[in-house]
Amino acid sequence: MVKRYGFHIVFVGLLIVLGWQIVDLLTAEKVEPISPLEISLQLAGDNRYELEKVLRYYQKNPSDSLKYKAACFLIENLPYYKYSTGEQLENYKMYYVWLKTYPKKAPEEIADSVKKVFGPIGQLEKKCDVMEVDSAYLCNNIEWAFKVWQEQPWNKHVTFDAFCEYILPYRIDDEPLTYWREEYYEKYNPLLDSLRMSDKLDKENPIVAANYLISRLPDKFRRNSTVAPYPFGHIGPKFVPNMTGTCRDRTDFGMYLLRALGIPCAIDFILGCDLANAGHFWLTAWDQNGRDCKTEFPGSFVYTCKDDWYNNDDAVKVYRSTFSVNRELYNEMAELTLDLYPFWKLPKFKDVTYSYARYYMGRLQIPSSKIDKDKAKGKIAYLCITDRDRWVPVDWTEYDANKLEFRDIRKGAVLRVGTYEKGKLSFITDPFYIDRMSNKLHFYSCEDETEDVVLYAKFPIEKENLFRERLIGGVFEGSNKADFSEKDTLFMIQSKPNRMYTSVNSWSNKKYRYIRYYGYKKTHCQIAEIAFYNVNDTVPLKGNPIGTSGCYQQDGSHEYPNAFDGQTWTCFDYLEEDGGWTGLDLGEPMQVDRIVYTPANRDNYIRPDDMFELSYCDGDWKSAGKIKATTDSLVYRNVPRNAVLLLRNLTRGVQERIFVYENGRQAWK
Repeated sequence: MVKRYGFHIVFVGLLIVLGWQIVDLLTAEKVEPISPLEISLQLAGDNRYELEKVLRYYQKNPSDSLKYKAACFLIENLPYYKYSTGEQLENYKMYYVWLKTYPKKAPEEIADSVKKVFGPIGQLEKKCDVMEVDSAYLCNNIEWAFKVWQEQPWNKHVTFDAFCEYILPYRIDDEPLTYWREEYYEKYNPLLDSLRMSDKLDKENPIVAANYLISRLPDKFRRNSTVAPYPFGHIGPKFVPNMTGTCRDRTDFGMYLLRALGIPCAIDFILGCDLANAGHFWLTAWDQNGRDCKTEFPGSFVYTCKDDWYNNDDAVKVYRSTFSVNRELYNEMAELTLDLYPFWKLPKFKDVTYSYARYYMGRLQIPSSKIDKDKAKGKIAYLCITDRDRWVPVDWTEYDANKLEFRDIRKGAVLRVGTYEKGKLSFITDPFYIDRMSNKLHFYSCEDETEDVVLYAKFPIEKENLFRERLIGGVFEGSNKADFSEKDTLFMIQSKPNRMYTSVNSWSNKKYRYIRYYGYKKTHCQIAEIAFYNVNDTVPLKGNPIGTSGCYQQDGSHEYPNAFDGQTWTCFDYLEEDGGWTGLDLGEPMQVDRIVYTPANRDNYIRPDDMFELSYCDGDWKSAGKIKATTDSLVYRNVPRNAVLLLRNLTRGVQERIFVYENGRQAWK
């Protein structure tokens, strides 16, 4: 629970700051504008003295003119930042330490332990930076930021404006206020000593410095988890070095680290992409010529245009977080309406889509004939992507039924246009897709004609290509010697499986006591399930599991018997890249007529006995029916053609993705 402290006062102030131009337009009387700096000082209340103390301090000496400007930059943006405090909040963040300390425990288990150990989180206090930040804190931040800007050799090309936005800020967003710069500097700056003394490396290139630093980090352990005992927001500089949690938490660590050592950087992000149902954050920096580089921290920076994400990802828009508020953007939208979709109400970001788009469209115009003008309810139209059965706005434009145009788009996703009013989206187009090569728009409007569809998964199996490809080259073998010193090949896998159960006929009609699967080189013999069948049998052969002991996880969770436990959601994952195998001792020679195998997977195939529901988008989402699976496929009849579809597992799981049915198969979008 959060206690609001002075929040409403500051919120009113924000409307004044951001909406001043709008107020000026709406009032007949000429209003003398107030500077952003003065607005911040007025909003500070009793804390005004502390902020003015900073300004006076840097006004004394003409040599501190840039520091004075830096102080103004920070103070002008103070009203747009708030944070929660409370002893229990910090206690709960021990979750991120325990994720690292107990790598074999599930995140859900650790989150429950945090709640049991520390009790209810209780009431938290919400504070606003403009009312809390004192002169000592601001001056300390400014001094340390200037120190690294001026002393590090890779900052010769960094302008003052870039310094203010990408080195100077004392925080990222809503984390608690702490003195972090000196601690990070003292701990990590020595890692760069050899670079500064080098005559061979390009130490004036910030990317060289960043990669040199990252390569020498003493601990690169990381553990991904979207689970948390509380919705913390940004967890702060104390806990991010554990590199546990989400991509945002690791990116935050990179941000603190680089800025503390004078390497300008920013966090770029997407609100979602078609094949993931999730947003994503990563770290961006620039070489001495200003060319964009990106990293999935703590990986190395690569030029953005050479990264796989540049070519393959289908996120429609990419944004860059900024410390300053994008007043120009806000005022442009607020001239149309103050009822904005939440993402744009306080825009601390800018559009950088062009830098990331191989498949780029400068102007996307929606045909007037495809717009349902009766459903339009606002002056702003939003371009939306899907998140399962939700549509999420990622871009905006002024609504004009005769010329509805969006700019700077990455092609490759299914989109939809809607308007927003009183907390609700109203959709004014059917879903559509932009062809990456031709730029043509294809609208998925349900047709009167129907078709039968056969479904094998609820989420793109292309996301599991690593698991599927690891089966290629693997062989099933039979022998009458326990050490397989003499063996026959029963079958060799030559292509990726496309469903949960792939059934193949044995190449041999001999009888064997020992049968096994031998993984191809560099695959860890990873396989989820195997079943061997005798002639005309419907029940798989039984035997004692045999194989190579040891799993990659080194905790006994992925050993060779998993391939015969009847559970497709478990797998064998051998400790070594090569030499792994798993099989059965049948007790006596028996013929293998047929083999059924399952790749390692994330449980997104059709699992027998689970309940599924198929929906299609026809204005709203409509159900095509619920079916309990009996095999690894589902058949739905009389489904409208040309529809966007969504299959949900009502029994378990969260990963689901829209698709269309084309050429007799699921095509993920």
